[in-house]
Amino acid sequence: MYPDHWEADVVLTDGGTAHLRPIRSEDAELLRAFYARLSPESIYYRFFSPRPTLSDREIEHFVNVDHDRRVALIATIGGAMVAVVRYDRSADRPGTAEVAFLVEDAHQGRGLGAVLLEHIAAAARERGVDRFVASVLPDNRRMTRVFREVGYRAEQRFEDGVIELRLDLEPTETSVEVMAAREHRAESRSIQRLLFPGSVAVVGASRAAHSVGQTVLRHLLRGDFSGPVYPVHPTATAVAGVRAYASVLDIPDDVDLAVVSVRAGAVHEVVEQCASKGVHGLIVVSSGFGETGAEGRARQQELVRLARAYGMRVVGPNCLGIANTDPDVRLNATLAPTMPGRGPVGFFSQSGALGIAILQRTAERGLGLSSFVSAGNRADVSGNDLMQYWEEDPATKAVLLYLESLGNPRKFARLARRLSRRKPIVAVKSGRSTQGVPIGHAAKALSLPDHAVSALFAQAGVIRVEGLSELFDVAQLLAYQPLPAGDRIAIIDNSDSLGLLAQDAAVALGLDVAAPVNLGPRAGADEYEAALAEALEDEGADAVVALFTPPTIGGYDARVPEKLLRLAAGSSKPIVATYLGSEGMPEELRVAGPDGMAAAGSIPSYPAPEVAVRALAYVVRYAQWRQRPQGSLPELSGMDRKRARALVGEWLDSGESVVATPQQAAELLACYGIPIADKGDGVPTRIVTMEDASFGAVVSFGLADETAALLDDRAYRLAPLTDVEAAELVRAIRTAPLLLGHRGAEPVDVPALEDLLLRVSRLGDDLPEVARLELDPVVVGVSGIAVREVTLRLERPLGPRPELGPRRLP
Repeated sequence: MYPDHWEADVVLTDGGTAHLRPIRSEDAELLRAFYARLSPESIYYRFFSPRPTLSDREIEHFVNVDHDRRVALIATIGGAMVAVVRYDRSADRPGTAEVAFLVEDAHQGRGLGAVLLEHIAAAARERGVDRFVASVLPDNRRMTRVFREVGYRAEQRFEDGVIELRLDLEPTETSVEVMAAREHRAESRSIQRLLFPGSVAVVGASRAAHSVGQTVLRHLLRGDFSGPVYPVHPTATAVAGVRAYASVLDIPDDVDLAVVSVRAGAVHEVVEQCASKGVHGLIVVSSGFGETGAEGRARQQELVRLARAYGMRVVGPNCLGIANTDPDVRLNATLAPTMPGRGPVGFFSQSGALGIAILQRTAERGLGLSSFVSAGNRADVSGNDLMQYWEEDPATKAVLLYLESLGNPRKFARLARRLSRRKPIVAVKSGRSTQGVPIGHAAKALSLPDHAVSALFAQAGVIRVEGLSELFDVAQLLAYQPLPAGDRIAIIDNSDSLGLLAQDAAVALGLDVAAPVNLGPRAGADEYEAALAEALEDEGADAVVALFTPPTIGGYDARVPEKLLRLAAGSSKPIVATYLGSEGMPEELRVAGPDGMAAAGSIPSYPAPEVAVRALAYVVRYAQWRQRPQGSLPELSGMDRKRARALVGEWLDSGESVVATPQQAAELLACYGIPIADKGDGVPTRIVTMEDASFGAVVSFGLADETAALLDDRAYRLAPLTDVEAAELVRAIRTAPLLLGHRGAEPVDVPALEDLLLRVSRLGDDLPEVARLELDPVVVGVSGIAVREVTLRLERPLGPRPELGPRRLP
């Protein structure tokens, strides 16, 4: 049977895309044409001899495979075969297959060999092949490098003038890291191609005022885009004073980016024309796709399929557009009438309609952006792609996300955890009450409760805020001020009322705050300068809140901002202000950049003291997350993971879903060094690992009593847990003091509890077949721990977890 689940769209190292699929018998002419385009050198390296053509018999042999003993995958771009990889099982070496790949000369160096090897290795493991053998000529350094750099355990020997490489196909930490690094480079490059086009075509550039096409065209022109802009209109000779063309194909020069604003039914034809023109990317602002129902969803899927098949990424459809404020590009390919100036913040929004308001509020606050992407229905390009790009973008210091859905939550958590170590991520995730997905989004609804999603965000270092106002409050602090070293806050004010409001807010948010320093209503610049200098030099303060309100009688000293800025410029401590009730980055508190926008050292202002302190509290928690040890996956004794996999496979032979007997559950736990005991005194707790459809293996922990259940006092983390995360999980529940020595009671054996959590999390991560494993109760005593009861449900997974499978676009 044809294994259609092996088909995949992939991103190549230069940012383009290709389609991978198993070879079919009807591919004979594709293979013949592919072979005819190969250079004699490529043919010689593949077959070890000159072979100008393939005979009909050879063609028939190559295209007819059984997808088991003989497997072949091809890569196509625009319908043409550009690469092929194949394996043939060895007759005398069980579990071993000979592998070889061939890439068309014009497409070599784009990463096709590596990604094909990843995919055929996954297919081989599925078919019971655990080792590849490849024969390579010594001069074929490019192929040798691909095999060596894939990250699998490899052996090499030289015999009869040929290098024989043997690859163990069991995924290793190195192979997973290599795959993730290649994915990162490819996806980052694909976004860079969208944000740095040399030329832009606006397809559907209407002459009607305020139409979608004309609006985008005028914004491109008004923004002074650095390259040529080509309006595309079927009959007009000019639009908005710029020469127009009847189709993209009529444009005489290259086109890198196309903004598509035609009716939904005409988009397919436009995509085909853009493909023929060699366009790199599409921004589809047109509506009428997934958001309209089943017919629109089918149209949306076909749009993405066709674009990827021709090497193009798609932003949208039903989106606001993209923008890049880099002075070398000046790209405003959006429908937004207001575009903020240059700044250090990258912004991703899934909502097109809300995107206009977001950009307007960003500009009103004086917050500068490096780049902006509105994904609309998020059919292709997602927030994960943007995080890959922003991680390496030197112009982006902080990342803002407005999310309505998560297409690949586990990948999001993995990327966010890595990015957050370098740059802060601030996110608004809507749909708290339903965890649903807007109509049209190419994503699943989340099954975990919202507080669990918040916990998983926090585990990855993501600053999740309550709404857009908080998003901007936190962003303006992160963009222009340094991170605090701790949670000790100094408050300076000229009003007791303001100071007490700030102090109350700080205490409520768990900050360590000293008594406010009240300078009195007549305090001027000199008094503020002296007080701020003292606070910044104080080793007991990590951040300063400066509050300044005009006196009720008389004027105020306008030199106060100047003094604050001067001291802030040389400080490693963040300063936030409530200055005359201003919100954002007021000009008086700005360090002006080249274009007049705020630069590093500018002091953010908030309309009320409690708002300033709340923003600071978010940043303090993020800074503490970044300062903590990352932790490690410790070696655990008594583990037999190979036997655990064998047991699960054996039990699932009887059906797609199995409820294990108590004896079976105990046998599986024993493989991870977890004994079952029917005795023990102490605090009853409950540990669960479950395979979530979106996040993969998730571990939850809480007390096993009615009060904890009533309050839903449970903490969540993604598996596998590091030693640091296991310790955090124990202490994350509100009832944790009952474990740690509440009111003089003797603490329970927390190290034993942490060890158990590590083992359970490793089991869940190793075995995606474990749909739900519940240990309830787990009695934790002063010395030792007892797992009293276990329930275990197994289900056959639909496929490997995305991070363990080969790279593919959703």
